[in-house]
Amino acid sequence: MKNSLFRMRSVAMGALASTLLAALPAWAVAPFQLRDIRLEGLQRVEPGTVFASLPFRVGDQYSDDKGTAAIRALFGLGLFSDVRLQVNGDELVVIVEERPTVAEVGFTGVKEFDAEVLKKALRDIGLADGRPFDRALADRAEQELKRQYLTRSLYGAQVTATATPIERNRVNVNFNVVEGDVAKIKEIRIVGNKAFSESTLRGLFDLDTGGWLSWYTKSDRYSRSKLNADLETLRSYYLSRGYLEFRIDSTQVAIAPDKDAMSITINLTEGQRYVVSSVELEGDYLGKQDEFKSLVAIKAGQPYNAEDVAQTTKAFTEYFGGFGYAFARVEAKPQIDRASNRVTLVLSAQPSRRAYVRRISVEGNNRTRDEVIRREFRQLESAWYDSDRIKLSRDRVDRLGFFTQVAVDTVEVPDAPDQVDLVVSVMEKPTGNLTLGAGFSQAEKLSLIAGIQQENLFGSGNYLGLNINTSKYNRQLSLSTTDPYFTPEGISRTFDLYYRTSQPLDTQEGNYKLTTPGIAMRFGVPFSETDTVYFGAGIEQTKIDPGTGMPSAYNEYIRNFGDSPTSVPLTVGWGRDTRDSALVPTMGRLQRVNGELGVAGDTRYAKANYQFQQYIPLNKKFTLAFNAEAGWGEGLSGKPFPMFKNFYGGGLGSVRGFEQGTLGGKSCILDATGKCNGTFANIGGAKKMVLNTEVVAPFPGAGNDRTLRMYGFFDIGNVYGEDESVDFTNLRASTGVGISWISPIGPLRIAYARPVRKQDGDKTQSIQFQIGTSF
Repeated sequence: MKNSLFRMRSVAMGALASTLLAALPAWAVAPFQLRDIRLEGLQRVEPGTVFASLPFRVGDQYSDDKGTAAIRALFGLGLFSDVRLQVNGDELVVIVEERPTVAEVGFTGVKEFDAEVLKKALRDIGLADGRPFDRALADRAEQELKRQYLTRSLYGAQVTATATPIERNRVNVNFNVVEGDVAKIKEIRIVGNKAFSESTLRGLFDLDTGGWLSWYTKSDRYSRSKLNADLETLRSYYLSRGYLEFRIDSTQVAIAPDKDAMSITINLTEGQRYVVSSVELEGDYLGKQDEFKSLVAIKAGQPYNAEDVAQTTKAFTEYFGGFGYAFARVEAKPQIDRASNRVTLVLSAQPSRRAYVRRISVEGNNRTRDEVIRREFRQLESAWYDSDRIKLSRDRVDRLGFFTQVAVDTVEVPDAPDQVDLVVSVMEKPTGNLTLGAGFSQAEKLSLIAGIQQENLFGSGNYLGLNINTSKYNRQLSLSTTDPYFTPEGISRTFDLYYRTSQPLDTQEGNYKLTTPGIAMRFGVPFSETDTVYFGAGIEQTKIDPGTGMPSAYNEYIRNFGDSPTSVPLTVGWGRDTRDSALVPTMGRLQRVNGELGVAGDTRYAKANYQFQQYIPLNKKFTLAFNAEAGWGEGLSGKPFPMFKNFYGGGLGSVRGFEQGTLGGKSCILDATGKCNGTFANIGGAKKMVLNTEVVAPFPGAGNDRTLRMYGFFDIGNVYGEDESVDFTNLRASTGVGISWISPIGPLRIAYARPVRKQDGDKTQSIQFQIGTSF
């Protein structure tokens, strides 16, 4: 047996040696000059691609080292599964075997994602239609798809890739997915807290253990990024309350064996609570210590507050930037006295060197033109770096409303210590807006309002709006367009074209009709960076076709102005908006003033309207909001105020709980003989006063999600005629609750209101809703 094994091993080793010796001449060739290079095995790859990768050409000296480099280079292309070199005399033959090409990528069992989203993720790792395929790439694709499902808390998702060969050395790659159930957070524990209760700290988190609205908020789905954000919120909460040495020791995330439930445990150490004893300045402050001291938000004798420290260092850095010091460094150094639980803050500053801006570039604007962003910039290229102008520029771009995010990054220029580049990064959002409204009354039944607005038409920054009122008896069609930079100096121009018709209610059996076509143009002139004044003029005609059922006020109007009077109003206005958000404001103020003066035509009048909104954050969750409006109108040249310029009250945007436009003056309906038939129509009034108060809170079960909120409100107001004095005893009032939702087609608000102060004859409406309004 031993002799047999020895003979077998000898034969095997002999065969191996013979193979190696036979293969040796194929590699160990003497250097020679190449007469020709031939390619074999190519199907789709261009020959030029192969020749360009070879480290030699016809006529060059060939050696084994160059052959090894050639094989390495061809494999590096990622196009071939096998590469061989064969020497025939002074001729070299390159034999390749191409990797199959992906013909199509498909998915089976995918419900959580859109297929295009997954295809984009796979394209980023190299797997896409028309690209070379190998098994290692398929394995990477499986892992990438699993990672995508992990972001949706589907930890049990299984992904299997199948490659099916087809003609012309191609493959169809299909991913079979079993998504499984969503892993939901069942428990969040905080360990180590003493100063604050666990429920208080958990209330700071966007992640929670779920509620009846978790299907919408998805707050019970674990996400590492959301957890990190919650941990930062927790850290900020402690640091802003004096806990200078607070730290999070560990975060443990455990998943159940069936991968459908998760628990999160956060271990923390609070440390001691420190009080600021004093604030000292250290370093070079350009001889302006007093100016810098006025920027200090840290208060001695108060608990240490990291937000105040960050605000102070940021203010210092920006103040340095106003003098051109783009690289100024400000560091807050706490000197802790643990014996007395007090801390001295030393603010150390180094202004470094002054710099100017070499170039400003824009990124992320796939649709919006560069000039739309650049014309808002107040920091110029080749000018000294000015942080105030850069911040103003960023705010102006943000206020365009075309982007969800706007950031300006400062980049140092290599080998130029006194130069920086500014990179403006934006993230575009859909700028089309659909507005829908509805109301229900016994008279008009269901009335609808629809509008389409495009705030960034074709990426030009221009506005185009179309609004339609489809009420059965009051219809309106209006078209508006705005060029915000009609002149290079930033003067805007707006055209308004409208056509309104009004018919009597069918309950009155009338047949009169009102038609009002009109056109207007106005300009917006920026008087400062925050204030814009508007000037304009227009012309309109109100034609009255008399008939039965017409209110007596219309007869009076015809006697004063005729049945087809024209008006030529001049308009002037002013606006300022400092709210932190146009959709979900939590702080800031909005002010608008509009005036109108009828200077020609058949009417003479003056009209003014003022609106004021204030948002006050009570805490992270609750916001107190106020809205006030006052309107006034008066006839001139001995003529009354035109009734078609009247203000109206009631409904959303006014006093909720009363039908839209029913507050104010009333006019008796005339019968066929011209006498009052005992019924009345709403005609508004020349004076208006409205005050709305809201307390906005999270919707129960929605956590801290700001897209879905509820609010309680109290409204008070009324409309008065030109000859009436404003009587506060006649004010109407209502209270109620509502829901606001930032839906995919715009902000939706639903209100349930009950009048608490009304008079006989008032028309009430308990439920009202509208899409596209704020108050």
